[in-house]
Amino acid sequence: MNKFNELPKSIKKTIRYINQDASISDLKIIEQLIGLAIDKRKKEIFKQMS
Repeated sequence: MNKFNELPKSIKKTIRYINQDASISDLKIIEQLIGLAIDKRKKEIFKQMS
């Protein structure tokens, strides 16, 4: 759990919200948004590497 403490505060709050209060509809939205953001960031990183 050490790595969790190193994450930005906003990510920690999001994870806590998911674990404690998120409804199924909230989870679906969060999952989609985070997935899109991760995919976008990966594409940017791979583009920089080539």
